[in-house]
Amino acid sequence: MIAQMLAVIGSTVIFAAAPASGGVPPALEPLPMVPGQPVELGAVRWGRDFEEAARRATESRRPLLVLFDEVPGCHNCTSFGENVLTNALVVEAAETLFVPVAVYNNKGGEDARVLKRFNEPAWNNPVVRVIDPRSEKDLAPRVSETYAPAPVAAAMWAALRAGGSEPPVWLGLLADSAPEKTETATFAMFCFWEGEAKLGSLDGVLSTSAGFLDGRECVTVEFDPERLPFRTLVQRARTLDCLHRVYTTTAEQQLTASGLVGADARWAAGPARVSESDSKYRLRHSDYATVPMTPTQATRVNAALAAGENPDRFLSPRQLEKKRVR
Repeated sequence: MIAQMLAVIGSTVIFAAAPASGGVPPALEPLPMVPGQPVELGAVRWGRDFEEAARRATESRRPLLVLFDEVPGCHNCTSFGENVLTNALVVEAAETLFVPVAVYNNKGGEDARVLKRFNEPAWNNPVVRVIDPRSEKDLAPRVSETYAPAPVAAAMWAALRAGGSEPPVWLGLLADSAPEKTETATFAMFCFWEGEAKLGSLDGVLSTSAGFLDGRECVTVEFDPERLPFRTLVQRARTLDCLHRVYTTTAEQQLTASGLVGADARWAAGPARVSESDSKYRLRHSDYATVPMTPTQATRVNAALAAGENPDRFLSPRQLEKKRVR
């Protein structure tokens, strides 16, 4: 389910990886800019000939990913390039699932003609549109006034679905990674290795960590309350035998939890002490431990491994190239 928002070195694209706390898994870091390309365009290798891009998109049966942008541009334009268009998963999706083309909104000639053709304003902040190259109609809502990867990923996901393709799971995870509101709750249980794996499989859970609170093994869960209401999370945790006690962080959570589990609902006096060596235990001891990934990806991969499932669907092809080879 998609949330409300419907290194390039030479020619080699890489994932830049820096060790996460504890070293497993490495964090998914921004990619370096394409050498010689304006910073406004980030790390995506954009075409600049719209007609040629449309031809290639038609032949390959891929949608057009069009960036309308001011180049050189203001801070908003450079920020979009630096913070959105360097996201490794956005870059991979743009270059492998779409045909990317950039149209400058502050130039004349062909750029101006394409701008007028699609009724885009001149001298504007970045706009991303996903277009069917044959009909020239939008396949997803126009993305503007946003400076995070998730809305762009959501538009990509929606466009692939609208075009009759099944979007990859890893792109959906990125699209859902930044809801308007998140909450946290901590569950004490018999074994945090098992608890983190079980709770980490739930749709709407964004990340998990294993640790200790009040001398008990526990799992802290960050979740999207729109997709996974707290009441449902508590009910699922109890069904999964992951709730000996629940520590709440808001008055609303405490009222809800008290009605469900009575005295086993407690106010969290403070955060749990995270155990780095126990968090993502299955992932930590797998061949996927070397793969740079997002916190949500790590949560899902760890859960899948614990369930004896293949976790490859949660990772992109370029990420899987980093899997440890024995």
